[in-house]
Amino acid sequence: MDVQEQERFREFVETRSSALLKTAVLLSGGDRHAGEDLLQNALVKAAGRWQRIDEPEAYVRRILYRQQVSRWRLKWPRREQSFAEPPERAGSGDGTSAAELRVVMRGALAKLTARQRTVLVLRYFEDLPEAEVAAVLGCSVGTVRSTTHRSLARLRGLAPELAHLDRHDTAERPASPDFSPMEVRP
Repeated sequence: MDVQEQERFREFVETRSSALLKTAVLLSGGDRHAGEDLLQNALVKAAGRWQRIDEPEAYVRRILYRQQVSRWRLKWPRREQSFAEPPERAGSGDGTSAAELRVVMRGALAKLTARQRTVLVLRYFEDLPEAEVAAVLGCSVGTVRSTTHRSLARLRGLAPELAHLDRHDTAERPASPDFSPMEVRP
């Protein structure tokens, strides 16, 4: 890689790494360290082919998704992750502050399988249509639909405190990678 390409790569990493890290953390179930590892590996792979990449962000995102798919296809289970419980807070009334919803959502996402989490991240966080999700994951559109349906049902079961929200509540909340309308759809 020549000096000009190195500078182009450096600028890409500086400008897009935070958005890519958010996706990687979501794909890894809310584990920031695993998300950082996932992104680092994707950037290393992209750096090796940098001169031949036309759309760098799309290319790196595809690497992220495929690496995550490879992780959940492994024959042996990953080590179990533990998360600290959030501290108790003085009453906030209905208990639905944005921070509390993020904690609940992150915990519920962490309990989903990697495949379920990946499908939900691609469909709702990345806002990809079913056909593109199927192409990225190498499966049929029907598989994406059924996995999405089962994943949302499991997510609702894991986080029943999100059930009282409706679309009007989510429209007023700021966009955040930790909170998405996917958890409140009927």
